[in-house]
Amino acid sequence: MENSERIVCNCMGITEQEIIDAIKNHGCDTVEKVSDKTEAGTGCGGCVDEIEEIIKRELSK
Repeated sequence: MENSERIVCNCMGITEQEIIDAIKNHGCDTVEKVSDKTEAGTGCGGCVDEIEEIIKRELSK
């Protein structure tokens, strides 16, 4: 499995690629914006720190 196909949000079934797409193509630069676009982090919230790390990584490229 490619890293981009990895499920980040188990509750909502959201992949890393879907989060990256929200960041790069929809201007989501906060966890709240990514959650609004993808629903990632809106279940148990256990992936919020990982979403934040992906945002930081993608915005620093």
